[in-house]
Amino acid sequence: MQPPGRIDHFDSMMENHDPRFLAVLRDAAEQLLAMHDTAPRVVRYVASMQKWLITQAIIALHFERKHDEARAPLTAGSLIEFFAQEQRFSKNTLTAHLAEMRAYGLLVPQDSRDKRIKPLQLSPYAETLVGQWLESHLAALDRLDGGRRVSELAEDPRRLACMHPLAVRALVFDPAWAEPPASVDLFVRTESGSNILHELICRLPMDTGRVDQPICLGPLHASEISTRHTLSRGHVQRIFSRARAEGLLLWSLPANQGDLSVSPSLLLDYARWQSVKFRAIAQAHRQSQQMIARTEPG
Repeated sequence: MQPPGRIDHFDSMMENHDPRFLAVLRDAAEQLLAMHDTAPRVVRYVASMQKWLITQAIIALHFERKHDEARAPLTAGSLIEFFAQEQRFSKNTLTAHLAEMRAYGLLVPQDSRDKRIKPLQLSPYAETLVGQWLESHLAALDRLDGGRRVSELAEDPRRLACMHPLAVRALVFDPAWAEPPASVDLFVRTESGSNILHELICRLPMDTGRVDQPICLGPLHASEISTRHTLSRGHVQRIFSRARAEGLLLWSLPANQGDLSVSPSLLLDYARWQSVKFRAIAQAHRQSQQMIARTEPG
């Protein structure tokens, strides 16, 4: 048996489509949706790919400053600089996103001796939610390889500020994550599309094995999703219709009625895409261990 925490063991599970990983993804989707139910306004800031990338970059800048006060504070300028190399988003898009998060109280002003700049920081509430998000992913990794990452995070909260930016900087600039497979992108490029995709994944049967044929999820109506996520029924139906036209979703009866099944291509694309995130978090955990160990006395 390979020792707990080995990233190569984790990679092997991805390559071999180990059913345990699909089970972990189902549980992770349930946890993410539970977070949405608790804080729907906050979770909407990561419920599409564009919002995920910008919001996580903002959070990373906050934690980098918290971990090392020599780093630049979180400002509109530092956020624009974060994406300067790839220029993925316009300056207006970035500054508007920052302003909106501040308007909803997710970002609050930070004291500064320099009155020319207006630094921001995450509110304590938002920081707690980010900690829960990271903890849920570390728990999933622990389930896969028997590690104790969650315990280490609880024992030393400094790890959150160290680990999160490492994972996010790896993901934001990795096309394998930031540019999802077409089947996944059909969902996550839309408003709250990530939540809709999670609704599908968390309905996978507990005994799902190898994915080589459509998996039946049972009945699922657009109205259920639209009500839970405060979306128009038409918005959900349009996503369902596009997915049906691409052969990603199949219903047993006409007009999206009866039992819903999800195609192997969508499930495997989703699993491969998610594996990029879990691998980045696993590597960030290992890097944070090394960084913190160097600061320990003796």
